[in-house]
Amino acid sequence: MRGLAIDLNCDLGEGAGRDNELMPLITSANIACGGHAGDFAIMRATVELAAPHGVAVGAHPSFLDRDHFGRRELDLPADEIRKHVCDQILALRAIGSVRHVKPHGALYNLAARDRGVAQAIVDAIQSVDTKLILYGLSGSELIRVGRERGLKVANEVFADRTYQSDGTLTPRSRPDALVPNLKSAVEQVLHMLEEGVVVATDGSRVPIVADTLCLHGDGPHAVEFAQGITQALRNAGVSIRAFP
Repeated sequence: MRGLAIDLNCDLGEGAGRDNELMPLITSANIACGGHAGDFAIMRATVELAAPHGVAVGAHPSFLDRDHFGRRELDLPADEIRKHVCDQILALRAIGSVRHVKPHGALYNLAARDRGVAQAIVDAIQSVDTKLILYGLSGSELIRVGRERGLKVANEVFADRTYQSDGTLTPRSRPDALVPNLKSAVEQVLHMLEEGVVVATDGSRVPIVADTLCLHGDGPHAVEFAQGITQALRNAGVSIRAFP
């Protein structure tokens, strides 16, 4: 697998408490901007934590739904979604440079399949800075809209989430939503990189593009997963660097 490269991104500033352990293991940080978690002080501290490690900073906007950690889909008009995303990106930019944008939780999943929501997010990004990179689920509607509108896009894949036959993530409400252990997560990642496919829960092989790999920071074994996956990638000869 030598010659392959991958960006490792992680959702941080969400109050999980292990950001300082995860930051040295990643190349891109998606920082909560107050919608589902975080505040100005936490954003500033997370940006400052990223700097000495050379980690690229990105905004992680969400529905304004702290009670449900941004994981509840809300039926909002496009203009409202656009404003919320724009405001959250600008909140992080008030602290320092922002290189990319990755929606969070329910907003991310909704934009993966709903063109109108995807367009609202892209509108928000372009109203702030057309040079921002859009992170989205590999092969999703969000990636398609971003590319059509001229944004640089990064197809995101997941080590610790299972997939459906249409390429979407298995809903968290299902018992098989999470990859059960580090060994299975490593196998899934290496398979996606080497063969360009992921095996869905029904056994089908789904084509996938892997530009950036998400390492969730809020799980009980987040650091151990990140360490194990990073070591497995290096052992396989995969370069780890910020996208692109």
